[in-house]
Amino acid sequence: MTKVTAAEVNQLRKATGAGMMDCKNALVEANGDFDAAIDVLRKKGQKIAAKRADRESNEGAAIAKVNDDNTVGVAIVLACETDFVGKNEKFLNLANQFAEIALKANSIESFLNSDFGGMTVSEKLIEQTGVIGEKLDIKVFEKIESAYVGSYVHINKIAALVGLSKKVIKCQDLAKDLAMQVASMGATSLSYKDFDDSYVNSETEARIAAIEKENEELKRLGKPTKNVPRYISMAQLTPEVLENAKYEMENQLKNEGKPEQIWEKILPGKMERFISDNTTLDKEQCLINQVFIKDEKSTVEQYISSYGDVEVTTFKRVSLG
Repeated sequence: MTKVTAAEVNQLRKATGAGMMDCKNALVEANGDFDAAIDVLRKKGQKIAAKRADRESNEGAAIAKVNDDNTVGVAIVLACETDFVGKNEKFLNLANQFAEIALKANSIESFLNSDFGGMTVSEKLIEQTGVIGEKLDIKVFEKIESAYVGSYVHINKIAALVGLSKKVIKCQDLAKDLAMQVASMGATSLSYKDFDDSYVNSETEARIAAIEKENEELKRLGKPTKNVPRYISMAQLTPEVLENAKYEMENQLKNEGKPEQIWEKILPGKMERFISDNTTLDKEQCLINQVFIKDEKSTVEQYISSYGDVEVTTFKRVSLG
């Protein structure tokens, strides 16, 4: 049997992250050949990966990285099987190493084929499956480019990226706050203009049906019912819809006996309330229309405007599960 030294075992251990006995056995099997020992460990990983291919990998780490000049950002999810492994320092270091490599890739395919110390990222995943003993997988890959990119990671469970249209004073604070907003509130679109008509229509029907059903129960209990909105997004509030709403409000004021000369003081508030009541989808799903998490009296759009002439160009959010 080939004898191997402690130094050789330690060298292989540092290179692969494998356990001491696994490294020793691999070196013995490879007759002391370092590269061949790495191949032995990789083959072990392939066997374990094949056995665990049907396992669920819903734990792991969400990582965001931004390049040095803050113009490119990437967010990935390195998935594993258990929370125990997902919180392990070596696993998190591996996830961060993958994210650094991902910054230079343009797609998940090119990322998986990128070099990782003489092997591809895909091969490294297989190798580490053998080392860790759990199925490892890159579940998500998102990349953005903009004049300024900021990021935020929440306890390695959620990662967010935000791109700004230009660099402004303290843009690092603005970008981080917006990335935190994205991570916390889960916006799916930048504005209502990004919504598909069929999505808005199906959401409208579903929300109206849900409120009407809830109202039936409230009536049965003798409690006040909720208002059933006709619309849920600014995408539906065409100039004609707004004009009709204003006309109905004027008739209401007239029927209430309010003098016409004071209508102009009342109508703006009523129109603002009408728009607010009929844009619930926007306030939930559109980043700029959400309530700002650091100031509930302000919308995200109002917060952005406090930094001057700058806009959000894009954003991405990744999470476990």
